[in-house]
Amino acid sequence: MAKDNAPHIDTLLQHTATASFNPATGSAPVNLPSMRASTVRFQNLDALEATQRRKKAGERAATYGRMGMDTHAALEQVFMQLEGGTHCYLASSGLGAITMAMVALLSAGDHALVADCVYGPVYELDAALLKRMNIEITYFSADDDLEALVRPNTRMVYVESPGSLLFQMLDLPALARFARARGLVLACDNTWGSGYIYRPLELGAHVSVVAGTKYVGGHSDLMLGAVVTNDAEIAQRLNRTQYAMGYSVSADDAWLALRGVRTLPIRMAQHARHAMQVCEFLAGRPEVARIYHPAWPGDAGHALWQRDCTGSNGMLAVELRLAAPASRRFVDALRLFGIGFSWGGFESLVQWVTPGELARHRYWQGGEHALVRLHIGLEDPRDLIADLTQALEQAAAA
Repeated sequence: MAKDNAPHIDTLLQHTATASFNPATGSAPVNLPSMRASTVRFQNLDALEATQRRKKAGERAATYGRMGMDTHAALEQVFMQLEGGTHCYLASSGLGAITMAMVALLSAGDHALVADCVYGPVYELDAALLKRMNIEITYFSADDDLEALVRPNTRMVYVESPGSLLFQMLDLPALARFARARGLVLACDNTWGSGYIYRPLELGAHVSVVAGTKYVGGHSDLMLGAVVTNDAEIAQRLNRTQYAMGYSVSADDAWLALRGVRTLPIRMAQHARHAMQVCEFLAGRPEVARIYHPAWPGDAGHALWQRDCTGSNGMLAVELRLAAPASRRFVDALRLFGIGFSWGGFESLVQWVTPGELARHRYWQGGEHALVRLHIGLEDPRDLIADLTQALEQAAAA
């Protein structure tokens, strides 16, 4: 049992969002049905007005279907349990959740500090939207003196840990102390940890953002985002912004996420075991210059991972002593790894990272070496290793 005799998160995930018993029959399905609704009916005006009062007081009270019904409420509860939060707001994608957090917590004339290792589309969000809103972003690396970057109008520190592409571990408790001492909001993209193996709110962040598309869904068949907080004032701002911007999530996608999250503990553990076996193989290959995976003992962030995380997953990147043409041949030669940008599903994936994407990350010291990002899936790792072997041999022969 966990502290205070509360059930372990593994247990909670199996018993949350089950259907209530029918009082007339005493029976119920195991899973809460997908409750689709655009219109919500009320028995009378008193019932409507009571719901409106509850909603105004900050309760989750549906007066229209866009905010979702019982299926959505159950998924919000799951995210709050995973992240240790008190409020959750759903979005139709991970980037949608990031946008919600940025727009809710930043205003025209504000400035934010953003880690240079964040999810790549954040740069496009900055260029396409935030700049037009007169919100200014300064990108920083872990080695920068943040004190020198803070301005009178700085309002937020936004990070992703571990970082995108290179899985750079950031010292989140130190960032939290820095932000809180200066009255800044610390928001963290926690898609890698998804609340199960990494909990930013417990480490001091105000906001945790998760792309439920990845490990929460787990089957590469839905798009979903969530913003979770344990700060009541921040929750009010998120609540108004979510409503005002018209965010809506399909009830069926919410249901798929509820189904997927029940197997999150065993899936993520299996992904992690397979990834470590692949790392052990890669470490012995002459083509491999460096492995980026925080659970790997040779990773520069391994000590932070040991301190702040409770597990790992299937995400890793490999720096190859190969020129671009040979590394592209390696990717094309893989048979069990699909070429794609997502991850967190059951399948193995590979991404050839462009030099332009790497140029943003000052953590990258690989020069002209190639970088390939791998998601290690649930296939037998012996087969994945055999596939990697033949692809490396083809690349070397080229």
